[in-house]
Amino acid sequence: MFHLPVSTLRYYDKEGLFPNLERSSGIRRFSDKEIEALRVIECLKKSGVEIKDIKVFMEWCSQESSTYSQRRDFFLRQKEIAENEIRKMEKVLDMIRFKCWYYEQAIKDGTEERINQMLPDHLPEEIQAIYNHAHEN
Repeated sequence: MFHLPVSTLRYYDKEGLFPNLERSSGIRRFSDKEIEALRVIECLKKSGVEIKDIKVFMEWCSQESSTYSQRRDFFLRQKEIAENEIRKMEKVLDMIRFKCWYYEQAIKDGTEERINQMLPDHLPEEIQAIYNHAHEN
């Protein structure tokens, strides 16, 4: 479901990320609750959160309503981090878009001369916008 190796699931379990995980004859039985926890764990990992901090979050979850504010604040911080990363990647994507256009034109023209004469501020409107965004500081 998550394309994770069994060793990763064992590691998460060993780290206490599934405190109520049931076992039957030594086999882990993941309920809907653990599946949802795994979704959250993978989301947090992808947003750069370390396992030790995920463990703290999971401990807060076991404390029920007394940690709602801490959990909300935790996700507000991660949201800000993710939004900043998305902004950076949008600039990266615009540079890639510009370079795709640039080389399509160079291929059509057989040279870069015409394109270079348009730089930095005489490009077609749509291309100018992505060029400008990609080159912002």
